[in-house]
Amino acid sequence: MDSGLSPSRITGLLRDGSLVPVPGVRGVYADGATWRELDDFHGRPLARARAVAMTKNRVWALSHDSAALMHRMPLLDPRRSLVHLTRPGYGGAWRRAGISHHYGRFAAGELIESPDLPRHLSIARTAVDIAREHGELAGLVACDWALRQGIPRSALIEAYLPMSHWPGVIDVRAAVERADPRAESAAETLGRDLVEELGVGDVDVQFPLLTEGRLVWCDLRIGNHVFEVQGKIKYTAKGSGGVAERPITEVVWEEKKRSRLVRAEGLGMSEIIYQDFWGDGRAGALRRLRAEYDVTCERFGPDLHPRLAIQAAELRAKFGKRDRAG
Repeated sequence: MDSGLSPSRITGLLRDGSLVPVPGVRGVYADGATWRELDDFHGRPLARARAVAMTKNRVWALSHDSAALMHRMPLLDPRRSLVHLTRPGYGGAWRRAGISHHYGRFAAGELIESPDLPRHLSIARTAVDIAREHGELAGLVACDWALRQGIPRSALIEAYLPMSHWPGVIDVRAAVERADPRAESAAETLGRDLVEELGVGDVDVQFPLLTEGRLVWCDLRIGNHVFEVQGKIKYTAKGSGGVAERPITEVVWEEKKRSRLVRAEGLGMSEIIYQDFWGDGRAGALRRLRAEYDVTCERFGPDLHPRLAIQAAELRAKFGKRDRAG
């Protein structure tokens, strides 16, 4: 109305869908066409967080899940995320209308301010807040991602040091200690957590292998057995929300050839999918993976073949980290 729109005109825009009320945020509207294009995993949760920030004074900053959305940090299920706000203070948190309010100290360097964005907390602070709020596994996903963005582990430690008596800090310490920047996605982090639960040995992340002149990087390895984390995103066209830039038949065929090369080097292989991480699916996956690992041990022994160990050390010295094209 301050811009010259009459109440009847506003009502008309709402009726024809040109404007859409942001769910749960009184008095804030989104452009209808833009809102309908947003996805439920990032776009709409982020839009709602920004809408809530518009209704608050500048003492508050987006934090936890909401700051993670600002940074595009992976969350286990952003569709269920509340909007989180933090302001300086001591003790207490409360939820109202899907908004979680927190009183908590944060250092000046942990606050990000920009003329074009709502105030939000830094990557390091957000990663440890995710661990405190949602537990070690969610924190591990966040901390892996933070390290992958170049945030040093020391910054994560510095972020949680003032939290020595805060709820959830035990999960934070565990997540930071276990974090590994070599995990290239949230699914690979979850896969590493699953394989570690087998309790049969240390998990090697991004294991390099040179076979028939081709450099191959395996997601996870214990002994002579590799574990590959498979996701639909690899087999979904880029225009449909996936990452495949070639026809799907070519992607699948290339994957089959790659698996054959890995097995030809004297390695067993297991495949892990997203459903293996949760509930009854996790229990079944653990039984299957252990059985497949045991078969590999019977065939090739429990320890990585010296030839492959020497080769892997040489490849890592030469290439450092995984070439994503490989």
